[in-house]
Amino acid sequence: MKEKVLILDFGGQYNQLIARRVRECKVYCEVKPYTMSMEAIRKFAPIGIIFTGGPGSVYEPSSPQVDPAIFQLGIPILGICYGCQLIAHNLGGQVTPAQDDSAREYGKTVTYFDTACKLFKGLPETGISWMSHGDYMAKVPGGFALTAHSDACPNVAIADETRGFYGVQYHPEVNHTENGTAMIRNFLYEICGATGEWTMEDYKNRAIAAVREKVKDGRVLLALSGGVDSSVVAALLAEAVGNQLTCVFVDHGLMRLHEGDEVEAAFAKWDINFIRVDAESRFLLKLAGEAEPERKRKIIGEEFIRVFEEEAKKVGTVDFLAQGTIYPDIIESGLGDAAVIKSHHNVGGLPDYVDFKEIIEPLRMLFKDEVRQLGRELGLPEYLVSRQPFPGPGLAIRIIGDITKDKADTLRQADFIFREELAKVGQDKCLSQYFAVLTNTRSVGVMGDGRTYDYTLALRAVVTDDFMTAEWARVPYDVLDRISVRIVNEVKGINRIVYDITSKPPATVEWE
Repeated sequence: MKEKVLILDFGGQYNQLIARRVRECKVYCEVKPYTMSMEAIRKFAPIGIIFTGGPGSVYEPSSPQVDPAIFQLGIPILGICYGCQLIAHNLGGQVTPAQDDSAREYGKTVTYFDTACKLFKGLPETGISWMSHGDYMAKVPGGFALTAHSDACPNVAIADETRGFYGVQYHPEVNHTENGTAMIRNFLYEICGATGEWTMEDYKNRAIAAVREKVKDGRVLLALSGGVDSSVVAALLAEAVGNQLTCVFVDHGLMRLHEGDEVEAAFAKWDINFIRVDAESRFLLKLAGEAEPERKRKIIGEEFIRVFEEEAKKVGTVDFLAQGTIYPDIIESGLGDAAVIKSHHNVGGLPDYVDFKEIIEPLRMLFKDEVRQLGRELGLPEYLVSRQPFPGPGLAIRIIGDITKDKADTLRQADFIFREELAKVGQDKCLSQYFAVLTNTRSVGVMGDGRTYDYTLALRAVVTDDFMTAEWARVPYDVLDRISVRIVNEVKGINRIVYDITSKPPATVEWE
């Protein structure tokens, strides 16, 4: 790719959103830790660099910093929140703690923009921006002009247009900021000179060529779950290496109701080597008594690899293991000094030793909606491309506490009723993800004039366009009522239903 943008991550909660906005503007980008060396940055050869936000304060000795040489590269830089203050701190400005509450800004803020600045070209002079900062630029560095302000803060945005350095104290990447994506687009096109060469057709062709170059005459084993990600990988690998591919579907006993049979049926018509492994007993044995979510993920990740290794030996020499890892998996599992949100079984859950020459992950730089686009480019049917997301560890991370077969069966039935009732009223078409969680909370209830002491089931439904942030779904009360009545009456062991009304952030989509 000739047009690449480098996003240096300083631990900001919205780092993935920045990348999504850049990609939406048809410009390729990658998120890298702020510790990336100058040599690596020069080799990456970006047309622009974005500094993310972060929880630190630039004046603290332990705060994340950059090599000052980065400002000598002649490459445009956009600093967001902490990134803005980092620019000021390095180029002669002064950043201090806010002296009073009026200098701290959090949430939606009316902001006034200088539209003569390239960053705000063609945009309204007034708009709402999303603030989240407690530090203050007491001194703006020389050569910089003030290009945006709010009622409380005179330096909401700064710019040195001669050198191509821009800083904003708010977050243009979040939906709460009006025209935020347009500002990022201006940075890419008006300042960095991008032309928009990033398309999914181009990515498809490059990915197929890369797989062929790597695999040559080797054999590939794909961990096929039947979900969107692994299905797209299967289609891409089938086109790239044909009968050199073997797909192994591991039924770990933690799938949704009937899902194992549905996966097998979906791929029965494909011209691929398909193997279904019934591994329920061995996974449940490994997970027995384990309640800690990170351990569950790591146990499942390692056991997946062990099963694949065994199956590989049965089919002959296999050189490569393929997985449906996507970019959010990489970032959430920990990027540089960024916090680990949760280890994904195919990233942070991998064991130290893997008995394959190499792991192939052709989707590892794509977000979920991009994976769906790629699937359509590859000619996959829409029912597979738009399938409801389901985590690799399956119901293991939707059962809070220890896992047993009885709990898995209980959750399977309850989850099926939830999904069935939503589909009856068409809610399944307007919800991004929805599922049931079997909590480890038990409460007293009354059924048939008798006392019960059973589990509480949580229902979760969200709406999102990128899965980086999500709003809880406003499912109609009458629909929730029908779901609750059915589950309590039809599923043994559940006597209370709750509905999760927490957005992401502060929550994640999944409970574990």
